[in-house]
Amino acid sequence: MAIKRFKPTTPGRRHRQDVIFSDLTRRGPEKTLIRKLNRTAGRNNTGKITVRHHGGGHKQLYRVIDFKRNLVDVPARVDSIEYDPNRTANIALLHYQNGAKAYILAPQGLAVGTTVISSATAQIRPGNALTLANIPVGTLIHNLELKPGKGGQLVRSAGTAAMLQSKDKLAVVKLPSGQVRQIPLSCYATIGEVGNPDVKNIKLGKAGRKRHMGIRPTVRGVAQNPSSHPHGGGEGRSGIGRSSPMSPWGKKTLGKRTRRKKKYSNQYIISRSS
Repeated sequence: MAIKRFKPTTPGRRHRQDVIFSDLTRRGPEKTLIRKLNRTAGRNNTGKITVRHHGGGHKQLYRVIDFKRNLVDVPARVDSIEYDPNRTANIALLHYQNGAKAYILAPQGLAVGTTVISSATAQIRPGNALTLANIPVGTLIHNLELKPGKGGQLVRSAGTAAMLQSKDKLAVVKLPSGQVRQIPLSCYATIGEVGNPDVKNIKLGKAGRKRHMGIRPTVRGVAQNPSSHPHGGGEGRSGIGRSSPMSPWGKKTLGKRTRRKKKYSNQYIISRSS
């Protein structure tokens, strides 16, 4: 996909950049694969805000994505490439030979009419799903499982891909973050890089588009009162005025590592991102 720039007919269009949806082949979703999506506006069951800056936004329907790819050895034809408002990547509608339909993440190079399959003997082509034991070293993969049969959890965002570096008792995979991690060989992954890489170049152009996405305004801490935020107060533009940035509740943030030191999966991480 390419990036489209707009003529400055309004202030909101002056800096707007958007993706040209030339690769999309269908406007509406498959009705059998959509679910109602309730919005919480960042509130818990008692109505209190637990996640700030959420609320409003355009009404959306959830597209049920097949992250497991557990319909093994059944070929499927790509019927369409569609937009999904719930994620940065586009999705592909599959029509299986047995009559089933499913959505998957659309990798780069996947076109309408292409046949994909989830099989141990599948070819190394974009959209095919195999276990890590059957994927050659050096292959780019996405939709990667952490536990066999649980479904893809890693590398699902637009333009991302992981690389299979080696295989022994466990597979060694380098993730887009730079982290190198061990994963069981029986976990499934999909070949190729997730499509729609130009999504990172989108410029919304105006605050209203952010509101359409369900994101409410954020006030900087240095612009608040000292009673409202640790960064607040001072005369004029005084800056943070601390040795390390703080959250509104006085916890270290902006670079503070939050991973638990005794997390069970630490043993599978070979090296972390720099």
